[in-house]
Amino acid sequence: MAQTAPNLLHASSSAAAVLAASADNAAFATTLAKGLVVLEAFKAGTTLLGNMELSRLTGIPRPTVARLTHTLAELGYLRYDAERSKYRVGARALRMAHPLLADMQFRQVARPMMQELAQSVRGTVSIGLLDGTSMIYVETARSGDVGPHVPDIGMPIPVVITAMGRAAAATLPPADAASLEQRIEAEDAELWSAFRDKYRAGLAQCASRGFCTCWGEYMASIHAVAAPLFHAGGTRQSFSINCGIPAFRLQPGQLEGEIGPRIAALADGIRAIVSAAEPAIGTRKQNKKGART
Repeated sequence: MAQTAPNLLHASSSAAAVLAASADNAAFATTLAKGLVVLEAFKAGTTLLGNMELSRLTGIPRPTVARLTHTLAELGYLRYDAERSKYRVGARALRMAHPLLADMQFRQVARPMMQELAQSVRGTVSIGLLDGTSMIYVETARSGDVGPHVPDIGMPIPVVITAMGRAAAATLPPADAASLEQRIEAEDAELWSAFRDKYRAGLAQCASRGFCTCWGEYMASIHAVAAPLFHAGGTRQSFSINCGIPAFRLQPGQLEGEIGPRIAALADGIRAIVSAAEPAIGTRKQNKKGART
């Protein structure tokens, strides 16, 4: 029996959303999906959860949650805290991220250049991967005190209100870009209505100047610029690179006049080095150029 292609809309949705949409799919492994829903319930700020809390957060009945957490703990993906009768994410979960990160070898190429820029402007420089309507940090560099927002690998931020998200969206083929807008609106119509014009202006900035700006829309005290990196057609992965700086450190006109061109030049430099080392990246460079035309 031939396998059907994965639903690209579901591919980057939360496990809970896919579970809810797949109730009538006979090929869908419901128990596996419920286990992943439980794992996804653990987020920054909710790192220690009991079965009752997990049931409330996921909508999965408590007896089912208890079986899932016991199994996940036996496998090492959760760790049981006997004193509190609660669970936290286990070390084995880190192994799941390593193959993905190891496949992004350009991170090693980019890291020293990112660190140099971060120290120069006393901010942060990060690479993000588009995942549904979020960006996921896959590499980051920072200098000293960078304010309240401290990026870390694996941290998600929204696409629509961030420079990083808008720059990644600028790498997408037209059909994918339209689909992304539809998803953003479907998930939060009020947010889309409030930021649609700024989001589209960011895409236009990327096309005309090679970078876009964000003046505290995600976090009021942090201003940012971001540039498209590339869209990997085979894997349909889109990357961008940003630079965030505490607003009080910026001089008038500095973000657009100095740091924007520098982040665009850094993106160009990363692509040039990676393309020379790995010819297959050349197609990604073409996709990036298309974002500016």
